[in-house]
Amino acid sequence: MPPAHTGAPVTSGASTLSSPLAPAPDTADGPLSPGRPGYRRMSLALFAAGLATFALLYSTQALLPAISAGFGVTAGQASWTVSAATGALALFVLPLSALSERFGRTRMMTWSMVLAVGVGLLVPFAPNLEWLVVLRAVQGAAIAGIPASAMAYLAEEVRPKALVGAIGLFVAGNSIGGMSGRIVTGWAAQLWGWRAGLLSVGLMALACAVAFLVLLPRARFFRPASLNPRAVGRTVAGHLRDPLLLRLYGIGALFMTVFGAVYTVIGYRLVDAPFSLGQGVVGSVFLVYLVGTVSSAAAGKLVARTGRRGALYLAVTTTALGLLLSLADSLPAILVGLVLITAGFFAGHAVASAAVSRTARTGRAQASALYQSAYYLGSSAGGTLGALAYHASGWAATVGIALLAVVGVASITLYGSHAARVERRISLSAATAR
Repeated sequence: MPPAHTGAPVTSGASTLSSPLAPAPDTADGPLSPGRPGYRRMSLALFAAGLATFALLYSTQALLPAISAGFGVTAGQASWTVSAATGALALFVLPLSALSERFGRTRMMTWSMVLAVGVGLLVPFAPNLEWLVVLRAVQGAAIAGIPASAMAYLAEEVRPKALVGAIGLFVAGNSIGGMSGRIVTGWAAQLWGWRAGLLSVGLMALACAVAFLVLLPRARFFRPASLNPRAVGRTVAGHLRDPLLLRLYGIGALFMTVFGAVYTVIGYRLVDAPFSLGQGVVGSVFLVYLVGTVSSAAAGKLVARTGRRGALYLAVTTTALGLLLSLADSLPAILVGLVLITAGFFAGHAVASAAVSRTARTGRAQASALYQSAYYLGSSAGGTLGALAYHASGWAATVGIALLAVVGVASITLYGSHAARVERRISLSAATAR
């Protein structure tokens, strides 16, 4: 078996280098890339995993108005069925990523998928809101083993030049899962009630899990590391001392704050006057996720043309324009706004998550897990704050929360550009002095 090019055992603090990984030799036994045997199977398997992850994680989001009516609770209370899942994911993703360093990426993803789908088939039978929130939290904790392990798996098994594109396909699966899950639950809820909607997405995730288990190639470059809490702590501390990684974590959290706020609340806005749309039609609105599929899959080409920060600036601008457009009391304007928000978010997420995988030279599972923790904490914060703002002052207040997060992303990216210029000047001065 060829030597491992990535995924070295975690025995020390993480490096703070931000350069890409050195390319592996272009041999038949080397890491996967487009056109290589196994690359298509890997892409399809992780696409199915991404689809199931987002479909399950946000299975209640499109149903929040129906859940509010069914249990007689407010938007803020119902939003906990989403925030509990994303919050639990954020808390468990780091410890589960550490276990993946010992037991393997594929094993962790497999068990996480099986448990998440199993709980997903129980969720529709929750007798009250409290039990629904508890089951959703358990489901979020189970899902936590998938995202960070998937990112680490890709960083180890895929050639560096193909990494952004491969991660983009995984993120594209997220967008398809989010879209199809909401559409299926919306129409099933309109026909048979919200419990039938949740059951339908559980069955869809079951089909994705089967496809994932059948298609995923074995890991060839993973090397198990011992479970050493001190070593893991040093690795995590090293990542948290890396200025670039910290900026990427902040960007992921703030982008997801926007996304969580918008998509937790948009259902309430569309079922209320003056739109008064049915649950099935509201679910169909999430067809705009197709735009996210395209923008995330195209993130690699965008970075190649504009650079990482250029791609982030474009994502920020697109998202902000979509938020402003969504303020209009016009359904076409709102739909166009959602298209722009979705395109900007998924592009920004794909760029930032790929940059994390390329930046971390050791402890990639922990680096990806920290990103996922920040990302889903942003989702929980955005969903809860967005719902509370809507309940207090309407859609404009929700958009205000989201715009503040967008300003945060722009500020971090501007600071990164400034820091890069300063670093180049210092390097040039040092070279001139020699």
